[in-house]
Amino acid sequence: MASLQVNNVIKRFGDVEVLKGIDIDAQDGEFLVLVGPSGCGKSTLLNMIAGLDSITDGEVLIDGKVVNAVHPKDRDIAMVFQSYALYPNMTVEKNMAFGMEMRKIPKAERDKAVMSVAKLLQIEELLKRKPGQLSGGQRQRVAMGRALVRDPKIFLFDEPLSNLDAKLRVEMRTEIKKLHRRLGTTIVYVTHDQIEAMTLATRIAVMKDGILQQFATPQEIYDRPANVFVAGFMGSPPMNLIPAKIAKNGDGLSVEIATADERTLRLKLNGTGKGLSAHVGSDVLLGLRPEAITDLESSDSGGDIQEVECSVEVTEPTGPDMLAVLLLGGIEVVSRMRSSANVHMGEMTKFAVNMSKAVFFDTETEERI
Repeated sequence: MASLQVNNVIKRFGDVEVLKGIDIDAQDGEFLVLVGPSGCGKSTLLNMIAGLDSITDGEVLIDGKVVNAVHPKDRDIAMVFQSYALYPNMTVEKNMAFGMEMRKIPKAERDKAVMSVAKLLQIEELLKRKPGQLSGGQRQRVAMGRALVRDPKIFLFDEPLSNLDAKLRVEMRTEIKKLHRRLGTTIVYVTHDQIEAMTLATRIAVMKDGILQQFATPQEIYDRPANVFVAGFMGSPPMNLIPAKIAKNGDGLSVEIATADERTLRLKLNGTGKGLSAHVGSDVLLGLRPEAITDLESSDSGGDIQEVECSVEVTEPTGPDMLAVLLLGGIEVVSRMRSSANVHMGEMTKFAVNMSKAVFFDTETEERI
């Protein structure tokens, strides 16, 4: 195992700055996921950690040692690529052993390592086959096996599941998580899939346009996104963002939402009003996850529940639950509720809003208040 530190790392291609001062600190045995839309710089950062790309400014440290100038083969890392990068003319066994052979490791030791990892990944029966005879999931396991036999300090995964179908992605995601639990090795994993990020990571680095937007646990990112981008990118469906205004309400505060018929919907801020006094009279964005807006029977009795009446525009049964698009104060929002909820399109229905789950964002800076 090893720790990984990325200190104020900058990457420029000519005059274009693609990474803008990235700071990340991953502890021994951590599962760090770099997530963001295409072009945000996450794969570039991974390549710099691997030594496949140069660093314009800043430092990368593995186990407390600066590795900026260290050759990739001397960093004691192993990488699993999106394309798997298997040698088509070699058997699975030779693919897995090739790196060790190049490092002059004795054959007996190579064979032992390959068999041990093949058993771990349940691919013993594939060892004599070539990559062309394997399914996508099997090739993925072989690529992982080739990395595992090296017993590196850090594993780097570059969107390893993107070529698999939806069902196999879920299965392989589970296998990778089990593997991490068994090995306890530090993993850095790149994906644009926020579901992968939420389910795999111990901590997530959310990136956009070469800037680190938030670095925190999956739960912190889900419950308290740092800004509007994180709120909209993480979560499926994403967080509802509703234009509103903070107002005085007796001794307390409330949030006011303008409706389509020029009325005002008011929701009291009981436990969630702390720190908002300075924003009285100001426009804000009210953030509510879909499960914080639900039918009355599904509501969490332990939260700050307030009732609102909404028009149901669309219902979407998903099996385990139901999603509904509602008009809340003239704004379309997504609600999540139990699959048997008595909610129908075109009807006005009362819903429970859990204001203890609310977060607020500044409309100008888009940062969480």
